[in-house]
Amino acid sequence: MQAYIARRLLSALIGTIGLSILIFLLLRVAPGDAAVMLLGEDVSAKPERLQELRAQLGLDKSIPLQYADWLRDLARGDLGTSLFSGRAITNELANRLPISLELTLIAMGLSLLISLPIGIFAAMYPESLADQGLRFLSVIGLAVPNFWMGTMVMVFGARLFNWIPPVGYSSIWSDPGRNLEQFIIPSLIVATAVAASQVRLMRSTMLEVLGNDYIRTARAKGLRERAVVSRHALKNAMIPVLTLFASQFGRIITGIVIIENIFNLPGLGRFILESISKRDYPMVQGIILLIGVWVVLLNLLTDLMYGWFDPRIRYK
Repeated sequence: MQAYIARRLLSALIGTIGLSILIFLLLRVAPGDAAVMLLGEDVSAKPERLQELRAQLGLDKSIPLQYADWLRDLARGDLGTSLFSGRAITNELANRLPISLELTLIAMGLSLLISLPIGIFAAMYPESLADQGLRFLSVIGLAVPNFWMGTMVMVFGARLFNWIPPVGYSSIWSDPGRNLEQFIIPSLIVATAVAASQVRLMRSTMLEVLGNDYIRTARAKGLRERAVVSRHALKNAMIPVLTLFASQFGRIITGIVIIENIFNLPGLGRFILESISKRDYPMVQGIILLIGVWVVLLNLLTDLMYGWFDPRIRYK
């Protein structure tokens, strides 16, 4: 087990370095200049000031030297400072990350509460009217984009119910009621598409497992159907669902940019969009590095959880 974890962490480190090189190069070759955006209208009037600012920010160096400087600071645990706000990137991420994590955790929790019972029910009564209706709803959930659903909720909520999301973020520790009001609707919207794919996979894997010989043996022993499903079928059917869940967990935290903008949530997704538009190189690099490490560790945790769901899995 230890050797397996060490190999995975080594490959994760190599992958993270590759990701950092890729995003570093893409940001530098993209159109636009952070120094020009910082100076604004003073660029044409004071070209010498532009050169001084580029030297001050280290943008006058070659790309390999800029990357080496960034790696040196990163090895000391310093992600740098924002080019525009001048604040430490670590502090900025500490303020924004909990908001995106809360939205992601609530959305994933709601998706499991929706998808698992529906997928199991559909598998227990295949091709029934209820099964066909649930499959149709899951296709609708996959087809409707989150940004369209969020926009419609805002429009119809304001027109029909005189409802708009609360303005200004409230922490769950300071005002739990207001925090829940801010997060429950966007979390449900994000959970809809996630649950739709989970329902379809849960149904198909449960159908496959319920057709195995050991399930027929359990039924022949006189076990109740609930015990057959919960004790014998569910854990074996959960491995593909767990894989999908982990991949969705990693994608959601990077794909909630529009939802955070629609519902005015100052999270990580909205922040990275602002940083990219401003060419805030250190900030974008710090955010993407954080997301990359998060996804890598999440995949490692998922692999380790396979052994709990299926004891036959051995790590070498």
